[in-house]
Amino acid sequence: MSFVYPFTLEPHIITLESSRRSTIAAHAARREAYLRQRDDEKERRKRDALRRIAPGFEPQGTVLVPTRTVSDVQESRVMDPERPGHKHTKSVMEDLVDQLAALDSTARK
Repeated sequence: MSFVYPFTLEPHIITLESSRRSTIAAHAARREAYLRQRDDEKERRKRDALRRIAPGFEPQGTVLVPTRTVSDVQESRVMDPERPGHKHTKSVMEDLVDQLAALDSTARK
């Protein structure tokens, strides 16, 4: 007894195989899109974190060079017209000492 291939089943087998291949291709495309989206999201989060530290930073961009805006220059001249250079600001510790001294003076009254 030998096996006889029934050619009537051939269209059915070909249809099943083509639908299987198209399903596999669709799954592969969805997986690739998901992985690409995940990598893009990771990259976006990384850029956002870097921009919080250095606004305007682009990893593929050039070196950041600080620039003065017109309002910064005018503001510094308004604050200290005699000295165009750097203005000394209070440190956090000096500010804390001043606040504590003010509290102490109000408590003694």
